[in-house]
Amino acid sequence: MLINNSEYLETVEQIKNKITSAQYRAMQKVNSELVMLYYNIGKVINEHKSWGNKFIDNLARDIKLSFPDAKGYSVRNLKYMSKFADAYADEKFVQTLSAQIPWSHNTLILDKISNYEIRQWYIIKTIENGWSHSVLTHQIESKLYERQVLANKVTNFENTLATPQSELALQTIKDPYIFDFIPFKEDIVERDIEQALVKDVTKLLMELGTGFAFLGNQYHLNVGGDDFYIDLLFYNLNIRSYVVIELKTGEFKPEYAGQLNFYLSAVDGILKQEQDNPSIGLLLCKSKNNLVAEYALKDMSKPIGVSEYKITNNLPDELVNQLPSVEDIQKRISDKTENL
Repeated sequence: MLINNSEYLETVEQIKNKITSAQYRAMQKVNSELVMLYYNIGKVINEHKSWGNKFIDNLARDIKLSFPDAKGYSVRNLKYMSKFADAYADEKFVQTLSAQIPWSHNTLILDKISNYEIRQWYIIKTIENGWSHSVLTHQIESKLYERQVLANKVTNFENTLATPQSELALQTIKDPYIFDFIPFKEDIVERDIEQALVKDVTKLLMELGTGFAFLGNQYHLNVGGDDFYIDLLFYNLNIRSYVVIELKTGEFKPEYAGQLNFYLSAVDGILKQEQDNPSIGLLLCKSKNNLVAEYALKDMSKPIGVSEYKITNNLPDELVNQLPSVEDIQKRISDKTENL
């Protein structure tokens, strides 16, 4: 019997996807079992802390004698198990969250973060985004929680967007944004920043966060025969809306909000489809006076946020290999937009 080539290839793809999914679930199960084992060992160790410092040294030696090929039971790692069990009294928390990320990620969070709620936030974000160890390190050291959760964000989203889109949009905003992959220059201008961001679009997408698809820079719009150019245009797949970003090298000025409000009206009129939510604007400025920005946005009809950005040029070199390639990003954008 002759096999239809396209049908055969589709069947092969389905089987390959099932195999990949099964392998991933198996790895997740192994990781989960390992983290829970370490957690339970840590609880036992903590029950016998009164035995003194030599207890863990002797334990590591005896485990090595009984299981010579086993790894992960060094004195250092046993101390991490003790610290891990001490940090999370709630076993359900460990099963549902901590056990879903690698042990190395858990120890990193233990070392760098002392607050329980902040630890929980980074664990959840790691699960959602699949952060590697290097990327998680960078997110913690760049204070992502403080910039995304604790920041005094200046937006008019509550007045211009319906719930829950206003809440989702607010969660996507950071202040400040860290563009630490852009070489710093005293006389840098908007076009320099824009070109640097586009050149390293994968790093830009990592900083913007989950769900952003890059559609273009100096994006051309023709309105009534006049030409206009948007600095950066994105589509956010989570909030299902276009996101217009304008870059300014100086302090925020009220007229910037008016210009961005116009761009959003044009995008909504030309690009937005029926299934899309209202477009969102983000003004990125070198600095801002929060009160001035709040007054500028107060009576604007379109949803706009104002954030600062910083250029520090200290992105770790090892992150380069952890980020997706431009081709990967373009394929993801193509795949996602086909399904919109």
